[in-house]
Amino acid sequence: MAKIENHKYSIEEAFKECYYIVPDYQREYVWQEKEVLQLLEDINEQIGSSNEYFIGTILVSPTDTKNHYEVIDGQQRLTTFFLLLCALRHFFVWEAPFTVINGLISTSYTTLKGESLTTLKLEPRYENAGAVMQKIVDLNTDPETTRNGVLNSGIASFGSLENLLNAYATIYRYLQDNYDELTERKQYWGYLANAVVFIQISTDVGSALKIFETINERGVGLNPMDLLKNLLFTQVQPAEFTNLKTEWKKITAPLEKQKEKPLRFLRYFLMANYRIKIERKESNDSNSAIVREDEIYDWFTNKENATLCGYQSKPFDFVRKIICNVDLYIGFANGRANDHQNSIAMQNLKLLTGGAFSQHYVLLLAAATFPRPLFDHFVTQVESFLFYYIFTKTSTKDLERLFSLWADELREIGAFTDSQEQKQKLNEFLENRFQKSMATKEGELTDALKRLTLFSMQRYRTRYLLAKLTQFVDMAYQGVKIPGVLQPYTVLEIEHILPDNPKTDLQVSFAEQNPAVKYDDCKIKLGNLTLLEKPLNIIASNNFFNQKKGEYKQSQNYLTRSIEELAQVGNNSSITRINAYLEAFPDWTAASIERRQELLIRLAKEVWKITKLQ
Repeated sequence: MAKIENHKYSIEEAFKECYYIVPDYQREYVWQEKEVLQLLEDINEQIGSSNEYFIGTILVSPTDTKNHYEVIDGQQRLTTFFLLLCALRHFFVWEAPFTVINGLISTSYTTLKGESLTTLKLEPRYENAGAVMQKIVDLNTDPETTRNGVLNSGIASFGSLENLLNAYATIYRYLQDNYDELTERKQYWGYLANAVVFIQISTDVGSALKIFETINERGVGLNPMDLLKNLLFTQVQPAEFTNLKTEWKKITAPLEKQKEKPLRFLRYFLMANYRIKIERKESNDSNSAIVREDEIYDWFTNKENATLCGYQSKPFDFVRKIICNVDLYIGFANGRANDHQNSIAMQNLKLLTGGAFSQHYVLLLAAATFPRPLFDHFVTQVESFLFYYIFTKTSTKDLERLFSLWADELREIGAFTDSQEQKQKLNEFLENRFQKSMATKEGELTDALKRLTLFSMQRYRTRYLLAKLTQFVDMAYQGVKIPGVLQPYTVLEIEHILPDNPKTDLQVSFAEQNPAVKYDDCKIKLGNLTLLEKPLNIIASNNFFNQKKGEYKQSQNYLTRSIEELAQVGNNSSITRINAYLEAFPDWTAASIERRQELLIRLAKEVWKITKLQ
């Protein structure tokens, strides 16, 4: 095997010293929102810690050009970090870190022939990825403008084009939502630049591929999950080793199959099941309710916590408790309730949170002992609570601590044996924790929804919003109290009432009627969006409102039908009551879009609210 070199790099050191080339034989960028957000959340959880955060090994092969390396393994992580640098640079315009980060994105070097070349510090060479990356760097702007710039640049579409654009958008919004203050962004950048580290192994391509194969076969290192396993083995007799090993696989195998991070599960398990108190030298909060990944093993070895868990006196009981929580955790991820059966409430919650947001699992695990009807009701209230946080893009940094503290209260509620007393205590919890918190954010939510466009949130969340509103109106129209599955609504087309791709005469007509507004701004507003069956959407196409509103009248969904005409049935029917929230429009102008946006906001506050048990 050829010479092997390894070096420990921080993110700043790596992109300062190295030029990374993703060769065309590598697979394209495949990370989705879940993987990107997990990496961002992992870093976020370490902010404030003095410890380094190790992200693994990167395998590279040196090229003939000094400091230029082909990436053999690790391109998903490196590409994500490069996009993170691009987003950070935009947020630091006119600030000191801008120049430093700019130099980590692209810089000049001198060739052996004495020529000066400028290139990106990470250059993907598969398909047209290099051109897309260069465009993202050159534009240095928000995700929507970046997307339009790339799509309008003439770059031919390819497999991972959407993945790259979506990853940049996810990173940008994450920074925007969680680090809106300059001092917070600087702290984030400082930790990322200096404390996020990896080991770079450099050798020839053949040897690098062999190392890659070996690492993946044998695994590397011991994490707190492995250390906990070893700790438990010290509590049992050798004759019980086989039995303990079998039980332990019931923890790790399901998590691996679901591709869930074991350490994330273990953190949530602890916060959901035990009162957490951790002393930290670097924190003013001496009773922090959060367990970080690097604190898990130390938490277990603390004498008080060891007694609390009981793993020394009854190790098998403790392992079975973890197994039970693993089953619940994976069930939640798949839309199942605390009895492992399918749950409409859990499926709706999953549609809101997506695949990466999982902090609320702390609450769900803590409430897992509730009777099923109580649990479903609680899940629906969690959905309303998180809707306020997600759609106002409130930083979720404090949620983990809150959820850990609230989990203590939920465990107490779950312990009540009297059903009426249990309902009363849950109602008190919902009022004091969820409802009061949401009330403080009501103004923020109104402002956020007034500005909401098709591109303000991830597309699946915009679809979820429209689906829930449409279902709510249909339930009121039909006099139905208990919602059914949301899936029939989520498969409908998102229709632009003012067409997304207008004909020239329509655009000219709109400009004449609405001289003070931009067409492209109006067409993406929430008020201009509705759900429509695909066949009707095809017929409606890009026509004038007067031509397409007849198709709306044929929709099965009253929220869409009501745009053309309100149904009149009785004086005090469920239909007349829901009509108070709706409006029919004789024409479609910028003012119409604003009025419909306002009525959808009023509806939203009826859909996502805290409802107490009677």
